[in-house]
Amino acid sequence: MIPLRDLLWVAWYAAAAAAVVAVLGLVLLHLLRSRSVAVQLAVVGVATVLATVSGIVVITLLMYLDEHDRAVALAVVIAAGTVAMGVSALLGRRLVAANRVLVEAVRADPYRPPSVPLPKELALLARELDAAYDRLAAAHEREQALEASRRELVAWVSHDLRTPLAGMRAMAEALEDGVVSDTETVRRYHGRIRQEIDRLAGMVDDLFELSRIHAGTLRLYRQRVGLDDLVAEAVAGTEPLARAKGVRLRGEAGPALPLEVDAGELGRALRNLVVNAVRHTPSDGTVEVVGGVEDGMACVTVSDACGGIPEDDLPRVFDVAFRGETARTPGGGGAGLGLAIARGIVEAHGGRIGVANAGPGCRFTIRLPPAG
Repeated sequence: MIPLRDLLWVAWYAAAAAAVVAVLGLVLLHLLRSRSVAVQLAVVGVATVLATVSGIVVITLLMYLDEHDRAVALAVVIAAGTVAMGVSALLGRRLVAANRVLVEAVRADPYRPPSVPLPKELALLARELDAAYDRLAAAHEREQALEASRRELVAWVSHDLRTPLAGMRAMAEALEDGVVSDTETVRRYHGRIRQEIDRLAGMVDDLFELSRIHAGTLRLYRQRVGLDDLVAEAVAGTEPLARAKGVRLRGEAGPALPLEVDAGELGRALRNLVVNAVRHTPSDGTVEVVGGVEDGMACVTVSDACGGIPEDDLPRVFDVAFRGETARTPGGGGAGLGLAIARGIVEAHGGRIGVANAGPGCRFTIRLPPAG
C-alpha cells in the first residue's frame, strides 16, 4: 500500500503541473478574447487535455518506472489526450455551427427564429431576439402612425389657421382703410376679430397640451375628488354651448365615488368629450353624461345623437387631427385635437377610453381606477 505521504506528494506535483498549464491557458484566452468562439473553445480543450496529461507525465517521472512501463503510460496518455482533443474540437464545431445559424437568422430580413434545434443558452437568446424584434416592429409602426398623424395635423392646422387669419386681416384692413365707418359694423368687426383670436388661442393651447402628452411631460397633480363633482363641472361648463345650439344636455352620477386624479386635466378631457358630443348633435337632440361604477372601475359615458360613426372610422376617432365623415366634422372648426387630448389625459391617469355606436349616435366611455 502506498504511504499517505507519498500520495500527497504525487497529488501536489500533479496539481502544480496542471496549474501551470491552466495559467498559461488563461493567459492565452485573455490574449485571444476578441477572436472567434471556435478559437477560444480550441484553447480551452487543449488546455484541459494538457493539464491532465502534464499531471500524469509528472507522476510517471516521479514513480521511477522502468522504460517499458513509462513508454506504455505515456503512449496511453498521448492516445487518450489526442482523442479528448478531437472530441473537444468536434463539440466546439457544433457550437460554432449553432452560433452561425443564429447569426444568419439575425442578418436575415425579416428576422425569423432558427428552425433547427439550438443549445439551451442560444435558444433562449433566439427567443429574446424574437421578442426584441417584435417590440422594434411595433415601435416602428407606432412611429410611422405618429409621423402620419403629425403630417395630417400640420395640414389641418395650416388650413384652420389660414382661414381665420385671412378673415382677421381683411377686417383689420377694412377698419384701417376706413372702408367701414359706421359704429355697428365696426363693433361687429371688433367682436368677430376677438372671437377668432380666442379660437386661435384655444388651438395653440391644445397644441401645447398635445405636445406635452406626446413628450411624456404632462404633470398630474392628483387630489381626491368625487366622480359626481367632475360630471357636474363638465356639464355646467358646456351648458352655454348646448343652449346656444338648442341641444338638451343632461348629467347625472351615482353615489360619490372618490378618485385620485388631476381634477383640472381630467375635467378638460371630459369637457372635450361633451363639447364634441354637443357639436355633432343636431338641434333638439340630447347629450347625456352619466357617471357610475362598472366592474370596480369608475365609469363616465357621454352619449350623443350624431347619427353614428362609420365602423371603419371607429379605431381612428382618437387619432390626432382625425375628423372623419361629414357627420363628424366639427361645426365650430378646431384642429381636431380634442379627442386625442382626452385619450392622452385618460391614459396618463392609468385609465382607458373608447367609443362605440349606440342608439341615435355614439357613446364615449372613460374608465378610471378608483382611489385606493
